[in-house]
Amino acid sequence: MGSGSKLGKEDKACGGGGMEKEKGKQQQRQRHAARRGRRPLAALAFVAMAVACSAAVHWQLRRETMERAELRLVSMCEERARMLQEQFGVTVNHVHALSILISIFHFEKNPSAIDQDTFAKYTAMTSFERPLLNGIAYAERIFPHEKEMFERKHGWIMKTMNREAAPLQEEYAPVIFSQDTVSYLARMDMMSGEEDRENILRARATGKPVLTNPFRLLGSNHLGVVLTFAVYRPNLPADASVEQRVEATAGYLGGAFDVETLVENLLSKLAGNQDILVNVYDVTNASEPMAMYGSQTPDDKVGLLHVSMLDFGDPFRRHEMRCSYTQKPPLPWSAISNPLGTFVIWMLVGYIICAAWSRYDKVTEDCRKMEELKTQAEAADIAKSQFLATVSHEIRTPMNGVLGMLDMLLGTDLTMTQKDFAQTAQGCGKNLIRLINDVLDRAKFEAGRLELEAVPFDLRSLLDDVISLFPSKLKEKSIELAVFVCDDVPKLVIGDPWRFQQIVTNLVGNAVKFTEQGHVFVRVSLAEQSNVETCRVLNGTLNGKDCKVESTANGAFNTLSGFQAADERNSWEYFKLLLSDKELPSNELEAEKCNQMDADQVTLMISIEDTGVGIPLHAQDRVFTPFMQADSSTSRNYGGTGIGLSISKCLAELMGGQISFTSRPSIGSTFTFSAVVKRASEDTSSDSERSLCEALPTAFRGMKAILVDGKPVRSAVTRYHLNRLGITVQVVNNMSMGVQAFGQNGATESREKPSMLFIQNDIWRPKTDIQLLNRLHALRMNGQVHELPKLILLVTSEADKDKYGSTFNAVMCKPIRASTIASCLQQLLQVEIPVRKENQNRPSFLRSLLVGKNILVVDDNKVNLRVAHAALKKYGAKVHCVESGKDAISLLQPPHFFDACFMDVQMPEMDGFEATRQIREMEKKANEEKREQLTSAEGSTSADWHLPVLAMTADVIQATYDKCIKSGMDGYVSKPFDEQQLYQAVSRLVVGTTDPAP
Repeated sequence: MGSGSKLGKEDKACGGGGMEKEKGKQQQRQRHAARRGRRPLAALAFVAMAVACSAAVHWQLRRETMERAELRLVSMCEERARMLQEQFGVTVNHVHALSILISIFHFEKNPSAIDQDTFAKYTAMTSFERPLLNGIAYAERIFPHEKEMFERKHGWIMKTMNREAAPLQEEYAPVIFSQDTVSYLARMDMMSGEEDRENILRARATGKPVLTNPFRLLGSNHLGVVLTFAVYRPNLPADASVEQRVEATAGYLGGAFDVETLVENLLSKLAGNQDILVNVYDVTNASEPMAMYGSQTPDDKVGLLHVSMLDFGDPFRRHEMRCSYTQKPPLPWSAISNPLGTFVIWMLVGYIICAAWSRYDKVTEDCRKMEELKTQAEAADIAKSQFLATVSHEIRTPMNGVLGMLDMLLGTDLTMTQKDFAQTAQGCGKNLIRLINDVLDRAKFEAGRLELEAVPFDLRSLLDDVISLFPSKLKEKSIELAVFVCDDVPKLVIGDPWRFQQIVTNLVGNAVKFTEQGHVFVRVSLAEQSNVETCRVLNGTLNGKDCKVESTANGAFNTLSGFQAADERNSWEYFKLLLSDKELPSNELEAEKCNQMDADQVTLMISIEDTGVGIPLHAQDRVFTPFMQADSSTSRNYGGTGIGLSISKCLAELMGGQISFTSRPSIGSTFTFSAVVKRASEDTSSDSERSLCEALPTAFRGMKAILVDGKPVRSAVTRYHLNRLGITVQVVNNMSMGVQAFGQNGATESREKPSMLFIQNDIWRPKTDIQLLNRLHALRMNGQVHELPKLILLVTSEADKDKYGSTFNAVMCKPIRASTIASCLQQLLQVEIPVRKENQNRPSFLRSLLVGKNILVVDDNKVNLRVAHAALKKYGAKVHCVESGKDAISLLQPPHFFDACFMDVQMPEMDGFEATRQIREMEKKANEEKREQLTSAEGSTSADWHLPVLAMTADVIQATYDKCIKSGMDGYVSKPFDEQQLYQAVSRLVVGTTDPAP
């Protein structure tokens, strides 16, 4: 009813929320598609940037290459121009020296010291000093009135350049001396040539060498120029004027320069001549430069050209050298490789960016998908939790009615057959509830919502409670079930006792179920007592590994029952290392002080050994798999669902440990798990609300007993339980030694001599051992023994109990526990044991808590109302029932007379959570009004309204519990609730007591 309407509302809400989520996902996908659409444009722009950057690198390297080429061209051109000028200057200096020589030896000497032969010979011998001149000649200055006398003196007639007789003119310059190479110039009047005449006039006016325009030299047909140098009479002052120079001019020296030969010789001496093209120009007329050297025209495609000015000493003429490369300077490999490398680097960077972008998009998309999957998983988890809650509620609700009605039925007068039927049905219902709890525990563990308690509890008492759960099965099979806890294990530890008990119960239940003969042995020790064992357990190296147990000489094995076990760790050879030779301290407080000396946190090692059928080798890998069993015959022969070991593994891991096993087919299995707990302080046990411990009676301390048992492991277990009661135990192997032990003690004080004789049933031999008992009676008659000990036989089956009951004072049926031994000895020795408060009769104590209390029960299910009404009424409560939350609110308007409220959480119209919230709001307003009234009336006091509200539901998952506390409820009672749950809830909330149920 209630769950259906609630789920309908949640479906509508989820539908609206789902549309919004789907819209958000669609927008996110659109944004992702838009980002992917911009990627090609970004890639194209990046490629364009890469090309531009590579081109920039190429042009930069090209420009640097051209700059270096230009610098190299400038250097080479300037070097050639400088050398050409230097050589030309050297030649001019020699011509100048020759002019001085002529001035001295020709004009100052009379007669002249120089003639044609002397001049020709001298100039020929000194021609190496004038490598640039093809030849040199001297022309004397002659005026017209001196012409006739000059011609008679020399015996020849002056001729013009055209080989004609020189006409009458203002001045003549006939060549009188010449080098043999230019002998054709003899008798020629140099003033007859217009250009020569200009050079002569400029030379004598300036006193500097003067050059003509380029022309083809006779003979070589090379381009050349004529150098003209004026020869002055001696004693010409250095600062002479033009007129003084003209007046002092005596003649003229001239020589032909072969420019082509000059430049060729120069370039042949320099490296790199083949790389550049050199041209020498006369640029006196800048508009029409005249080439002096170089017939090639520069290649305009080369682009590089350098001009170096040449100074040949002629102030009237200008010359220059033009240099260019013969071919375009080649690009270096760097101008190609570097741009390509840059482009490749850009592409790699682009690829990295693209890959990172793609990776980012992929990660973003994966994150988006993960978010979607997370949302789906959370929705699935919520749906799963809701499903579990719904299934739990829907199953528990009718089961609550079934078990409640069966409980009520068992409270009526029934025949034995009817009572057996009702008890069987009640047991089946509880098994079904237990199965539901296991499934929910597994689901909560997978969801990470399984939390552990942290309360102090008595480990030894808890284990005693576990072995007390299997008496009927043990009687049917006649197998031994025993528990042993090492003395070093603390008495009180802090942990989760219910989960710890659940693990042990599952493992012991499986061991009992699969064992037909032999024993089931539970042993607890500290991990520090066996480091090797601890490592093997914690590292999970024991699964399926054989650990053989050695047998004794008579063929029996040193185990609890004498049957072979799968693991040697519970054999006597190993077991005796864990035993302490010291008896327990005289009081438990001293023992606790000894334990407190160790660390606060301890690791417990718990092993459960059986001698059952074992686990087949092929099934050992899937032992802890949920809902898996060894084979199909397992569930058919033994029953079960295969979920117990899986839950035990989960719980062991939650406790900070692990679980493993050793199994041998047809021999048995040993399951071992570890758990990390904390030591409890001395005052922890005083917190009776949270501490789960059972204090043993102290009336037996100081007593002595003799135990007759031939099996050392079993005798150690029996001794362990007796020592817990403070009884000192002496162990002997047979009855004869036991009787001798009594005789040796002699007539001492009754408190110091053994008062009990415990005998194992397999040691007892009626025909022979009865004689030993008669001997014991004889010793008493003789006065050697004042009082006979109490004879107690320890048996495994009820048949042995009936068989030997008349011979012994008491027969105890295993499994033995400290509490059962105390109960037996109390009756046997007539010892008074004070009854503790927590051991009072629970129903009567619960009745004293509930009698006369007004309790409101709210539930929409009429069957549940009847069950709750009957359960509470049985303890004297006044119960009022309503079927909805609204009805409950109307009845709980302050002031009201109710002492508590049991509220179902799933109801139509208004569920228990909302009803509780409104109840708390009403109480809050009522309390505020009450405080205002109390403020006006000074000295008045009154308690605030707070009605204890207990959630009553079949949903037992953690989320529902958290929701109950959040809504303002005070506690939680799951359906079907039993007497213990009801007692704990009522004792905490209704009357405020802190006494827990034992």
